[in-house]
Amino acid sequence: MHDTSTGSTGNTARPSRRAVLAAGAGLTAALTVPTTAHAAAPGAPDERRLRALVSGMTLEEKVGQLFVMRVYGHSATAPDQADVDANLKEIGVRTAAELIAKYRVGGIIYFTWAHNTRDPQQIADLSNGIQRASLEQPRGLPALIATDQEHGAVCRVGRPATLFPGAMAIGAGGRRADARTLGRISGAELRAMGINQDYSPDADVNVNPANPVIGVRSFGADPEAVAELVAAEVKGYQASRVAATAKHFPGHGDTAVDSHYGFPVITHSRELWEKLDAVPFRAAIEAGIDSIMTAHIQFPALDGSGDPATLSHPVLTGILRGELGYDGVVITDSLGMEGVRTKYGDDRVPVLALQAGVDQLLNPPRLDVAWQAVLRAVQGGELTEARLDESILRILRLKARLGLFRDPYADPGDVDRTVGTRAHLAAAGRIAERTTTLLVNEGDLLPLDHRREGRLLVVGADPASPSGTTGPPTAVLAAALTGLGFITTALSTGTAPSATTIGKAVAAAQDADAVVVGTYNVTAGSAQRTLVDRLLATGKPVVVVAVRNPYDVAQLPSARAVLATYCWTDVELRAAARVIAGRVAPRGKLPVPVQRADDPTRVLYRIGHGLTY
Repeated sequence: MHDTSTGSTGNTARPSRRAVLAAGAGLTAALTVPTTAHAAAPGAPDERRLRALVSGMTLEEKVGQLFVMRVYGHSATAPDQADVDANLKEIGVRTAAELIAKYRVGGIIYFTWAHNTRDPQQIADLSNGIQRASLEQPRGLPALIATDQEHGAVCRVGRPATLFPGAMAIGAGGRRADARTLGRISGAELRAMGINQDYSPDADVNVNPANPVIGVRSFGADPEAVAELVAAEVKGYQASRVAATAKHFPGHGDTAVDSHYGFPVITHSRELWEKLDAVPFRAAIEAGIDSIMTAHIQFPALDGSGDPATLSHPVLTGILRGELGYDGVVITDSLGMEGVRTKYGDDRVPVLALQAGVDQLLNPPRLDVAWQAVLRAVQGGELTEARLDESILRILRLKARLGLFRDPYADPGDVDRTVGTRAHLAAAGRIAERTTTLLVNEGDLLPLDHRREGRLLVVGADPASPSGTTGPPTAVLAAALTGLGFITTALSTGTAPSATTIGKAVAAAQDADAVVVGTYNVTAGSAQRTLVDRLLATGKPVVVVAVRNPYDVAQLPSARAVLATYCWTDVELRAAARVIAGRVAPRGKLPVPVQRADDPTRVLYRIGHGLTY
């Protein structure tokens, strides 16, 4: 897995413990820290010394500690030229090391598109380079290195790391032990690569089938069930010394607007919020959640000002801190999203967020603008330095709990011993088998028998695969079914198949004994409906696999066999193939209700529906 070309970056060697302590300097080296995210009192970080660290920082260093920033490149010191150019254009620095030296940021966020996550050894090298650059500064501090490793539809670190079913699939499985296993294994692999904060789990209760931004990222629509799984996943991450992050407070599960591109409004009453949205966040807090991410949504019942929750003092300080009693780290969702930029300029947003009660400012579109705005707000008296100190102390407590003052570096040997091991991959596969949900099976069409339906045509929407999976879905399904004894042909038909493409699929079906068709977000006017209907008209057995939203079943009333996988990652598709072939029985249960397509006020399939054989 190790690319020897990274050896020239200067990020490969793991410094000695003595070097770590020397780089930390002074009080940093003297801190005592726990071995787990939430240790008993004897191992707790020394609060007096943490406060001394804060008091010894310059104002500029304090401002920097509040920011978590993106940076392009696979290396902290020697990224590719294209990434240098991107960094100069967007941030005004060449490398991650220069970013840290100039702004003293407290954290870095990894993205696939920023070329941070090529392979596990490279990621570990990058993490070590970032930590070294941060610790080598005057009064150097370890960095929080974060990413969005939700699993399912949202993953930044791909193969050969272990990829699990997404949240709604875990909800369909309904086992707290599986959610905890996901957190424990995912956390162990992230930590081995030097990533110590994960923006997961999603604590939103998805009660809107039209939700374009949450959907299958949520565990489901039952707040109590979501709460149990959120708490279990948090415990799993804590066991692996990775900070979990519950998101998106106060709840993003009932919106038809994507806050990346618009400004959603949640119309729940305060009473409904207490019974629905608040429940998983309360559970996360009781489980000792390390950080909570805000939502760029307007929630009039909680704050009538029209401000997004990210900038709302009543929501973040009044409710989250005051009523729910949370005193951990509060981080914004990305400040580059339209939901938080609609009402105020990029120079006002970070200041207002801090006034509202935020601790970490995530990924502003212009770091120079945001950083200078916070600095000027303190210098001009709009923000007090004491207010910054509150947030920095929370951030340092988190770093101490994670053991970053003791040893922030990734061990290259741990990468090979931990990431994508056979045991981890097998665990993900077993969990996936418990999530596949059989919604319809008229006439016991499923399971298929390779001796009876030996020739299969696999067609489907083939959306772009989530980060790091092989894809496309039709090819993954076909390969898995071939391995189970079928002779398969794969034909990608797209999310909006043309009449010509549909005709090709129908013609190909004539030479098959059965057809497997993958659907993706089918709507009333979708050409995917026409494709399924035309395939059914051939008289061949047709198995529909809804590879994202289970709501597809409502748009396909003529289908005689329908499975839901809740995501189109390889692990879920291979599990679905085993169910189709009868190697395992379907055990998933719907974690959300499915309404009728012709009358959304009526439920077609209730929470808990799921067939087996």
